[in-house]
Parts: sequence; structure tokens; C-alpha cells
Amino acid sequence: MADPMRIRAQAAGDKATVRVLMSHEMETGQRKDSAGKTIPAWFIQEVTVAHNGASVMTAQWGPSVSKNPFLQLSVKGAKAGDKIAVSWVDNKGDKRTDEATVS
Repeated sequence: MADPMRIRAQAAGDKATVRVLMSHEMETGQRKDSAGKTIPAWFIQEVTVAHNGASVMTAQWGPSVSKNPFLQLSVKGAKAGDKIAVSWVDNKGDKRTDEATVS
């Protein structure tokens, strides 16, 4: 399983800025290894962000997203103490979900 995501959520007024750093190799399927064989594609396909259990964003990603992707978004109505959960699923079926509290 992948390393935990680093999630920071800071409230400012009636919204919170959420920053997420995901740990994932994100292979395109086009690179070759030292033996000349193609490295199989392995990338995050879907990212979901939830605020207190309610989905606020879903994104469909592909192989063109960089290694260890960074995501930033604003969540309207979030305040200090609320929970932000970020989940992803990759093309091999691996999943990861991490949670942070808005500060």
C-alpha cells in the first residue's frame, strides 16, 4: 500500500483551503526499464474529496499526471474542527483514504 497522503486544511472565513500531497509512482506505460522492456501503466484514476462525509469533489485522472501529485482546492462552508477525507483508486485496484481536521 502507498504511503499516507499529507493533507493540510486551513479555514479562512467561510471556506477552507485543502492541500494534498499524494505518494504514488504514476507510471504512464510508455517508459522502458534498463532491459528495454516497457514499464506497465500504474496511475491514479479517481480522486474523491469529502467534507464531513459528503462528497465535494471527484476527479478522473489519467497517466499524464506527475509522480507524487499535488492537489489544492477550496471547500465552501468548511470551518475549524470539520473533517476532510481524501480517497484515490488507481488502475491496479489499489485504494487509499486519509483524513485531516480543518484548523
